[in-house]
Amino acid sequence: MNENLFASFIAPTILGLPAAVLIILFPPLLIPTSKYLINNRLITTQQWLIKLTSKQMMAMHNTKGRTWSLMLVSLIIFIATTNLLGLLPHSFTPTTQLSMNLAMAIPLWAGAVIMGFRSKIKNALAHFLPQGTPTPLIPMLVIIETTSLLIQPMALAVRLTANITAGHLLMHLIGSATLAMSTINLPSTLIIFTILILLTILEIAVALIQAYVFTLLVSLYLHDNT
Repeated sequence: MNENLFASFIAPTILGLPAAVLIILFPPLLIPTSKYLINNRLITTQQWLIKLTSKQMMAMHNTKGRTWSLMLVSLIIFIATTNLLGLLPHSFTPTTQLSMNLAMAIPLWAGAVIMGFRSKIKNALAHFLPQGTPTPLIPMLVIIETTSLLIQPMALAVRLTANITAGHLLMHLIGSATLAMSTINLPSTLIIFTILILLTILEIAVALIQAYVFTLLVSLYLHDNT
């Protein structure tokens, strides 16, 4: 285990050059494709999961919102595979970097908001001032609603970063405790190791759930603006 608790979150380099780009491009290579007319079980299961996820996210959208279906499905697959890749030993998780999560959140949020202002500007502006607001509270509510709108991409990025980083840190700490206890007390080591296995299973679930939550929130922002 690394002595530095945050060493696993440092962007890796190869011969002094950043390797984060290569790592980001690697997850799509893990998704199998088929050139045959009849797919095998793995491809069939993959297509079924993609279709199920897409149907669930797109059910609430109109025709204009469904044009984003390919982008949203690609987004959830990318985040899920990247999160799962980071659970492998001696690997790097790009989604622990706030800069990368902001790079995903800001353009998607901005695209949805701009689409809302272009297609139905009256409804978009109506969100800044709820109906029936007392006149003295109008300036304050406009400021609050504007702030809540502008903070949406930051909330998206921070939520994903915090959940993935917290899980990795907890696994690092418990793994270090298991290694330290292995030379002191074997029964305690087995208990801690069992906890580590259960935590790893939980982190696999968290990796998939956070990918779904990130994409679902982008889908909800899109729904509010279409």
